[in-house]
Parts: sequence; C-alpha cells; structure tokens
Amino acid sequence: MIAAVLFGGSAALVAPMAVGPLFAQDAGQDPTGRSQQGDVSVTIYNNGQALVQDVRQIAIGQGRSRIEFPDVSSQIRPETLSFVAEGTGVVEQNFDFDLLTPGKLMEKAVGETITLIRTNPATGAETRERAKVLSTAGGVVVQIGERIEVLRDDGLPVRAIFDRVPENLRARPTLSVTVDSARGGTRPVSLRYLTPGLGWVADYVALYDEAKGTVDMQGWVTLTNNTGTTFDDARTLLVAGSPGSDQGNSYPQPYRGYRPAPPPPPPPGYGDVAQIGTESANRDWLGDFYLYPLAARTTIANAQTKQVSFLDTAGAAARKVYSRTLGWLQNDEQPVKASSVIAFSSSRDGGLGDALPAGTVRFYQRDARGTPQFIGENTIGHTPMGTRLTLRTGDAFDVAIESTLVSREKIDSEEFVRSEKYRVIRGGRVDEIEVQRAQTFYRTAMRYRVTNARPVPVEVDVTQAGLDQGLATRDFRVVSESIRGEQDGIDRRRWTVPVPANGTVDLNVTYEARY
Repeated sequence: MIAAVLFGGSAALVAPMAVGPLFAQDAGQDPTGRSQQGDVSVTIYNNGQALVQDVRQIAIGQGRSRIEFPDVSSQIRPETLSFVAEGTGVVEQNFDFDLLTPGKLMEKAVGETITLIRTNPATGAETRERAKVLSTAGGVVVQIGERIEVLRDDGLPVRAIFDRVPENLRARPTLSVTVDSARGGTRPVSLRYLTPGLGWVADYVALYDEAKGTVDMQGWVTLTNNTGTTFDDARTLLVAGSPGSDQGNSYPQPYRGYRPAPPPPPPPGYGDVAQIGTESANRDWLGDFYLYPLAARTTIANAQTKQVSFLDTAGAAARKVYSRTLGWLQNDEQPVKASSVIAFSSSRDGGLGDALPAGTVRFYQRDARGTPQFIGENTIGHTPMGTRLTLRTGDAFDVAIESTLVSREKIDSEEFVRSEKYRVIRGGRVDEIEVQRAQTFYRTAMRYRVTNARPVPVEVDVTQAGLDQGLATRDFRVVSESIRGEQDGIDRRRWTVPVPANGTVDLNVTYEARY
C-alpha cells in the first residue's frame, strides 16, 4: 500500500467532496521533486497567449520508446506542439492532464477496495476495515462487508489507505511522446508549444511636477501565470501586440473542465492622442510587433503576479491642461467642471524617449509637505515614439465652462444652387431640364463662459464638436470669434482661453451653416 488519506480532524485537507485526502506517493511520482524543465524560453503576448520553448537533455533508446515530459503547462494546446530531436521521429503524443489530488485519488478508486483506519479519539486505538468505494458524487460512499456507509467529515479522524496510484494520475502536468529513433544516446530535445494562461500588461507610475512642468515616469511590466506550472529561470520576451488566430477565444480544451478565460474587458477609455508619433524606437521588433526582452532570466511562478521595470525616465516635459468638448447647440443649465488633463510626449527629444506598450498610467503629485499623492489615472494604447498624449486625470475642482445658446435665426441664401442637368423622356422626346431650389442657412451665436477660482491664471481649451453634419456641401462658417481659434479636423474647432486668477472670460462665437 503506497497512498494514505486522512479524513476528519484538524489535519484533514478538505476536498470538493464531504471529506478529503492527504496522500503520499512513490519516488517516481514525487510531487515535491525538482522541476524537470530544461533551458526554458517564454514569449508572452498581450492576448493571454504564450509560446514556451523548452530544451532538455534526454536519453533516448534506439527504436521505438516512450518519453515523458513533466512540468509542461497544464493548459498546453497539444495541437501546437513541435518536437525536435536529432535522428528521432514522433509516432504519437499524449497529454496527461488528470493531476494527482485528494479528490481525484478517491474518484479513481471507485470500484476498487481500499483500507479505512479509524482512530478512537478517547483511547487512540485504531481499527482497520476493507471498504469498496461505490461513489464520490456529493460524498464518499463505501461498502464495508454487508453495510453501506457514507464517510463524513464529522471531526473523527479516518484514514484511507490506497493500494496503488492510478497510472493516469500525475503529480504534475505531463506530456508523453512515443518516438522512433535511429540511434540511442543522450541528446537535446526541443519542445515548443502555445499555451493560454500567461499574460502581461504595462503599468506606468508618473510623478508630475506642475511648477517645473515635468513628469518622471517608471514603466512596469506585470506578468501573470495561471498555467498551473512554474517556469524556472526562464528567458522571457514580451511582445507588444496580439498575433491573430482563427482560434479566437475558443481554444481546444486540453483537460476536462478547462475553459479559457475570456479576454479582459476594454479599458474605460483611452487617453487622447493629440498627434501620432513617427519616430522609431531603439527596440527590436518582429513583423509589426515591438519586443521587450527582460534583461535577466526570471522564474515565473504559477498563480503569481510579478513586476519588472522596463522604463525609467526623469524630467520629461509635461503640462496641465484644462479642457472641455461640447456638442453642437449645447445649452447648459449650469456650469460644468473642466477636465484636468496632463499633456506629454513619448518623443526622443524632451519626452519619454520610447515606444509605450498599452497600459494604465497613474499620476502622482507632491503636496505642500512634499508627499506624493495620487491624482488620477488613464489608459493608453500601443503608442509609437514621438506621440503627443493628453491623458485626463479627473475633473477640475475650481475651473468650469458654461455653454449658452445666445441666439439662433434662419437666413435665406440669395442665390439658387443648381443641380446637375437631368434627361427626361416625354412622349418619345428626350428633354434636358434644370432643377432649382432655395437653400436655407442658420446663424447661431454661442457664448462659452470660463470661470477660474484658482489663485493663479490658467489656460482652458474649449472645443466645439459637431461642426460636420455630413450634408452634401458641409458648408459651415465661423463668421466671428472673440478669441482666435484653430480648426481641429473637419468636425471640431478649438480655442485656448486664458483666464486670470479668480476671474471669468466669455468666449463669443457666431456660426453660419446649413444646420
């Protein structure tokens, strides 16, 4: 008898059934043994998928033989496996995914006979009985002699002794490969496979200095491992991108009960890209993806989150911006707080000087005592170097904008707009006619009142959106504006309004358009 199970008592391990086992195992299946991985390299993508490459020194006999590879990912996609060994061909492969657990050990014993040892808590005396396991559905049901008994976790210690460990239960996820080798001997064997369960995201910690107009930023890679396997001393390469796959999120289920985790929900909204970058970062790339190798080997433990630094920049130029974007004909009932935005660049000169993987940027600012305090966060997509970013951190406390529709009147155009000529058939005769129609325009006067309760002057970006209504001529005009604005694409016009400390400024704009 080689496996023991303890039920009841404070030392019991409770499994998903009423009682659970504590077991030991022979040396060949030692769950505490060292990892049998070899030289491991892991490439991790943003979509929760990873490529594992494992090179092991294996003794292979001449002819046909079976080789076992423990310590592979428990979520391995077997159909992606590549096996390479000199002079060796693969006949078949199997993935044993039933792991040796207390519950599984009892489940596999259904129909078998085990030994139950009960201990009298008062005297310490032990009694032994042979019992046939009938069922583990909702609890362990056994037959002892002529009686049927349900084992319960009632505080009375009960041990179960198993005669053997079932062959298809493994202490660790194990891949077995049947090979045919032209010669015997030890040689390197390379395994390569894809697996879900490994992922990474970028997180940024930014310290903003408003007085100096700078930002210090640290970039961290956060690795997560939910593969069921630890990857020891692995070379790790991170890929900023998600290679396409016709698998979608429906990976073949490598073991019973496994369901791939759904993709993470999209972030609540990316920060605005004021201008996309055109600079090439000093990083390796593969196809359309940037590569971020970790500088040193690292152990990626199962069920662990690990953070590794990849960016550390001080003194990059940054500034605070107050802004609000308004819809067409927006008429506020009361002032609306401006958005507080921090603008900076990823450019080489004066910026962060790197391409930025998608992630979350968290901003801090020192208070009057010099202690950094959290002031807001936002997310970015994969960002080329040289990009100008404006990341909203929250609503301003004492800067507000109120949009008011002052007047709106209809004005008729003095000319007719002629359409193209049409050909009309009348009684067998083809005539050409012209269609004329009057066109109506509207004159709209808007006032944008900007207030500043801060003890220092501020500049506020006011943007009027909705100027492109998609009509045939898209004809709109800004006939007057109290502050010179800039067109921000066909749909928007932006004004930068300087507001004195504890002051108010009215921005007045008149539009003429067909809507």
